[in-house]
Amino acid sequence: MKPEKTNLTAEFAPETRFELRTVPPAPFRANLENEFERLKAQLLAEKLFLAKSPELYAPLRRVANEAAAVAWATLFPLLVFPVLFEEKIEALKRQTRRQTRIYTTSSELVDA
Repeated sequence: MKPEKTNLTAEFAPETRFELRTVPPAPFRANLENEFERLKAQLLAEKLFLAKSPELYAPLRRVANEAAAVAWATLFPLLVFPVLFEEKIEALKRQTRRQTRIYTTSSELVDA
């Protein structure tokens, strides 16, 4: 048995219009970029001043650039960068200690 067909009439509310104004992100991002670069330069200068040897200058700059690239991709780069920079410096220290230990061990084996 087929159900009976019911005709429905569509009723629409009055059309609503609104205006959406877009705010260009460029001026805010530009200011943020300047502040970010100042922060990066300041933190890097502090670490370079405390570096024990000039051989660490290039790795420190590389670490700062890596941290800046990752931090810039987040919503709050000014907050993320200092912590990420410190984490990458600690990783650099561990890597340097490990390389020194391997070099020392290798030198002893070659000399023997």
